[in-house]
Amino acid sequence: MSGWNASDIPDQSGRTAVVTGANTGIGYVTARELARAGARVVLACRSQQRGTAALDRLRREVPHADAEFGPLDLGDLASVREFAAGRQGRPIDLLIDNAGVMALPYGRTADGFETQFGVNHLGHFALTGLLLPSLLDAPGARVVSVSSVMHALANIDIGDLNSEKSYRRWVTYSRSKTANLLFVHELARRVADAGADLVACAAHPGYTSTELHTRGAKMEGRIGVQRFFELGNRVVGQSAEHGALPSLYAATAPGVRPDGFYGPRVLMWRGAPAASWRASWTRNDAAGERLWAASEQLTGVAYAELKS
Repeated sequence: MSGWNASDIPDQSGRTAVVTGANTGIGYVTARELARAGARVVLACRSQQRGTAALDRLRREVPHADAEFGPLDLGDLASVREFAAGRQGRPIDLLIDNAGVMALPYGRTADGFETQFGVNHLGHFALTGLLLPSLLDAPGARVVSVSSVMHALANIDIGDLNSEKSYRRWVTYSRSKTANLLFVHELARRVADAGADLVACAAHPGYTSTELHTRGAKMEGRIGVQRFFELGNRVVGQSAEHGALPSLYAATAPGVRPDGFYGPRVLMWRGAPAASWRASWTRNDAAGERLWAASEQLTGVAYAELKS
């Protein structure tokens, strides 16, 4: 692969990074490469067993790593608040909102939200807002929201954010990924209005071979679907090492723009990271404001530092 790669990450010594979903896939690679570049990394994961196993693996692969595990369940706002409370008073330079679920059977989070919307968007909305003071304490901090090319399949339905009227797993997933981009769009606008020193941007991994594709099918015992995605991962998907590059680029490369969206350059599918196409509805100011207001109401988290 030519173009920007992990060896191009600038020195991250003295910086602190929080990576959600860092126990596997592109989240793990993102955390590992930031640690390799000198950052102090917090692996924020739901499962303590898998999180500590990932931490042990990271320390074996990067012996000089300054890393720790932090328990975080994005499907439980009490867990989000507890995690954020443990970070108070400590600057955070990079927040990589990476964790996510894909095409699960219908379910609800601990707080009653539809699972995909609740984890992929609301959990990260709350986490970012609660960590905002620590981000603003770090000059040049960045928030990177990991979206997907699948966002292009569906805009949000502001009147049915929790899919109570109808539930189609792939449409709901796509709407949650649109929500990620609308969140970044509105956050970048509010940061600019406040004159804050923070870059909010987004990334996507293209088609990357991870367990995310098969998890929903495994939960329901849909063996045919599981095998289909396993074949796609082998034949078409790029490695997690390559899939993590857009997130790493958005988090560390010079010249990353507020509200930028970065992904693989070859048909948004694979290759080195570059600026990526996104659906026009993800830059809609009115939609961003409506989603933001709904997210504040649902989570109880208000970004007081960005109020005008």
